[in-house]
Amino acid sequence: MWAPAPSPAGAGPRATAAGATLTAPPPAAPPRTGRRAHARVKGPAGGGQGRGFLAKAAAVTAGLTAVGAVLGLVRDQILAGYFGAGAETDAFLVAWTVPEFASTLLIEDAMALILVPAFSRALARRPGALSGDPVRGLVRGTLPRLTLSVGLVAAVLIAAAPSVVRLLAPGLSDPGLAVDCTRLTATCVLTFALVGYCSAALRAHHVFLPPAAIYVAYNVGIIGTMVLLRDPWGVRSAAAGVAVGGVLMVLVQAPSLLRVLRARPGPSREPEAPAPGSGGDGRLIVLGLIAPVVAFSLIRQSQTLIERFLAAPLPSGAISHLNYAQKIAQMPMILSLMLCTVSFPVVARALAAGDPEGARRRVERDLLLAAVVVLVGASVVISAAPRIVELLFQRGEFDHADTVATAAVMRVYALGLLGQTMVGALVRCYFSAARPLWYPAAAMAAGLAATAAAGVPGARAWGAVGIAAANALGITLTAVLLLRGAHRQTVPVRSNRLGEDLLRLATAAAWATGAGWLCSTAIGPPALSLAVAVAVVAVVFLLFVACAAKAPEIPPLPHRSTRRRRTAHARPHRAAPSAAEAAPVGEAAPVGGDVPLDHGRR
Repeated sequence: MWAPAPSPAGAGPRATAAGATLTAPPPAAPPRTGRRAHARVKGPAGGGQGRGFLAKAAAVTAGLTAVGAVLGLVRDQILAGYFGAGAETDAFLVAWTVPEFASTLLIEDAMALILVPAFSRALARRPGALSGDPVRGLVRGTLPRLTLSVGLVAAVLIAAAPSVVRLLAPGLSDPGLAVDCTRLTATCVLTFALVGYCSAALRAHHVFLPPAAIYVAYNVGIIGTMVLLRDPWGVRSAAAGVAVGGVLMVLVQAPSLLRVLRARPGPSREPEAPAPGSGGDGRLIVLGLIAPVVAFSLIRQSQTLIERFLAAPLPSGAISHLNYAQKIAQMPMILSLMLCTVSFPVVARALAAGDPEGARRRVERDLLLAAVVVLVGASVVISAAPRIVELLFQRGEFDHADTVATAAVMRVYALGLLGQTMVGALVRCYFSAARPLWYPAAAMAAGLAATAAAGVPGARAWGAVGIAAANALGITLTAVLLLRGAHRQTVPVRSNRLGEDLLRLATAAAWATGAGWLCSTAIGPPALSLAVAVAVVAVVFLLFVACAAKAPEIPPLPHRSTRRRRTAHARPHRAAPSAAEAAPVGEAAPVGGDVPLDHGRR
């Protein structure tokens, strides 16, 4: 894993000690004018430390996300080994709905989609502020209200836990245990809100290491609490671990957030005209601006509520099989969205600086890269699902019958992974601007309606497999609607071209899945079978993409731009620097042109 370089002298509090945070370099000096100006202006990252910043941020995020994912698997393995896939685990998973819902709303979607653009606009206004610091003003105006609001919500959930359980899972075999677990997990509403706030603020400041480490801390808290309290508390120990893990997630980020807030603003200059919709701090987060984002996040996470509701009357273990299948199948999606998480602040700043074309190129690059990762992962999941479940979970109380049931659900659930990834990536096109749009919430509502309409007969006919199929259908419909509407929005994504490229990639994934399935079933030992399936899927996918007519152009992940040496005679003829080249990261940091991941100059 890449280690951050030591802090440059005189960089100030934003450039912390090595290993503490992964931060952008300090703002560059204001660009000079004249014919030799471009030769002296630093790129957006300014200097050697800035070169490769986004690629390094993606690498650090990838590494910590992988560690968090591995710990998540260990957590689920311990849960399966201790408690199996029966009534006790079903009761805990009903309570687990609260942290699942809260993490999506408060960490991954709504909080980030609202606050990253808000902090980006405040950072863009910071150098021109005549008095006060817009960033600190934003924090003073939002953090106390947020803490009070979500604290009240957590208290209401704790008090109303019996009603919540009856609403989420009518007919559950052990509702009393689910109530106890729900009261413990409800504390995460407060802690997750603070976690999401810290993550959004740090990412807007281009500090990615602490936000990437939150799920490592979260899973360490759950695992440790389960191991220590299993005997006296049973499955309630897992619910208590959620509360402990939430506190650890806040503690991981709080020191870094305090450091960036204490940093002095850049040197004053002539005030700039504020971006549309970026008026006073009091207007940045108001009901009219956050309502579309909150509605989208609530509707999106409601798919989980529908799944639990439909699975509760089924035989014991159905909720558990859905949960374990989702945990495994979603890993390719999580990896594929890491790049979008790192580049989202860049897209937001590009739009704040009036560069929609640069934002479009960044988003299209991210969409294709995310599609490649998730399709290869989905092919592996579908082709070798029984082997994966057997290796990960078949031990202790989790028997062969649970493996077969979970693998069947997992294969169907994986059919919707591309749709889930596209939704997570495309929604940033709609929410990067100053004023979020209602179209994503409408598209998500259409997908949710399709899930509910297909889930009722699917659950009756095929049980948990039918519920997974309805989920895949609904999320795919949402992805298609978002893709079709993207070209009319703030980031003018070329939806027709992207759709054609995604269809070709999906065709390659279908061939790779078939080849991996044949190899997986022909080999006996599960570990060897899985290894061969992974290798065959990757080779067949890449060969199909390389040999197919009109193959999609897939940009390389760590894109390194080559720099040609220019003589003094050639310098006056070079084109003027783009907005991305002239602006330091600490200020507007827009994306200009087809920006490589390393923020280097082209």
